[in-house]
Amino acid sequence: MQSLWMLFASFMFAVMGVCVKLASEEFSTSELVLYRGVVGVITLGSMILLRGETFRTPMPGAHVWRGLIGVTSLWLWYYSIGQLPLATAMTLNYLSPIWIAAWLFAMGWWHAKNQVKWPLLLAVGMSFVGVTLLLRPAFHANQLTPALIALGSSVITATAYMQVRKMGLAGEPENRVVFYFTVMNLAAGIVGVFVTAGAGGPVWHPIKDLRDVLLLLGIGVCATSAQVAMTRAYRLGSTLVVANLQYTGIVFSSIWGVFIFGDVFSWYSWAGIGIILASGIAATFYNTRNTEKGKAIASTDPIASEV
Repeated sequence: MQSLWMLFASFMFAVMGVCVKLASEEFSTSELVLYRGVVGVITLGSMILLRGETFRTPMPGAHVWRGLIGVTSLWLWYYSIGQLPLATAMTLNYLSPIWIAAWLFAMGWWHAKNQVKWPLLLAVGMSFVGVTLLLRPAFHANQLTPALIALGSSVITATAYMQVRKMGLAGEPENRVVFYFTVMNLAAGIVGVFVTAGAGGPVWHPIKDLRDVLLLLGIGVCATSAQVAMTRAYRLGSTLVVANLQYTGIVFSSIWGVFIFGDVFSWYSWAGIGIILASGIAATFYNTRNTEKGKAIASTDPIASEV
């Protein structure tokens, strides 16, 4: 059941993607990252204070590394969402579970520990087939660069997820993990505005109306809640099951695309949705059936012993 936190996270990430897509018409990528950080710092900081928890951490270096790779992936992802159709950008970013599976396979083969769970890897692979059927991305010449950027974001995202998993297994609370990540968002957003400034200096786009306020607030709230849920899923659930359930974000994004952006799907797109959901259910069933009660996470989850 712990892995199902990823379903909630995927839904909130999809809503965030809609807000980012709409807000990118008015604000730069750096500003979107900045505003996400502002909301996250306030929300998570307040939660930590109200619960009587501490901001002090025994692993500052891990937070810095997680923040650097995480904010890099986030910036690239937000940029691609603004430049590509929402479902396409989400699909390319959600290739990260494939990289996680490849890493686990490589480590299992290298150390010859026979810990690679082939049914789970097959489920992840079938999810990728479903994604291909669902979207069948075709890029025009002017979309190649943002498509490659989105693909690069997925590789970095996989690294960030494994770092989150490693910190969770070390006992770092998810609220603190996400708090310091949002601090990095805030700092990176400010730096990004100045780095990308032209000859006339940094450009700050004004928040003109209630629509802008709601979009920016939606980005921050959805991203923060999704990040907390995702961190908890990776800390408590099986890594490959969580990674596979992450694909449901593509389904949520596609549904939002139908209602908000007027996207139209063919029969093979709906077939892709079915394959994604079936592979997620199969992976969850396999993990539940084959994980003995009372076993330590470190002995049942390859991330715990390989990363």
